[in-house]
Amino acid sequence: RYYGDGGSGNNKKGNGGNGGKKGGGGGKSAEMQVTPRSEDFSQWYLDVIRDAELASYGPVRGTMVIRPYGFALWESLQTYLDRRFKETGHSNAYFPQLIPYSFITKEASHIEGFS
Repeated sequence: RYYGDGGSGNNKKGNGGNGGKKGGGGGKSAEMQVTPRSEDFSQWYLDVIRDAELASYGPVRGTMVIRPYGFALWESLQTYLDRRFKETGHSNAYFPQLIPYSFITKEASHIEGFS
């Protein structure tokens, strides 16, 4: 599948008014389509990730589950970069997830009293 713009201008989501949702008895033709990259890059990226089944939204708000194909890509990229880093004398490093302080203080009242 080609994930570029296609130039047709006919690459809108949805199918005849179902709000862009899958289903409605239309089979393959009723599936959500990929947003043109030039129209909305962020949505295009999410559409590609969804259609390629690389990741899915997690059960907790704001989380994603990396699916098998996505994880395989990550492992391949990690292996390649690890080799390249070591060839140039660099070391790998992992950083904790960066959470804005405002989010932590917002949740402070929820965790008060827990130990």
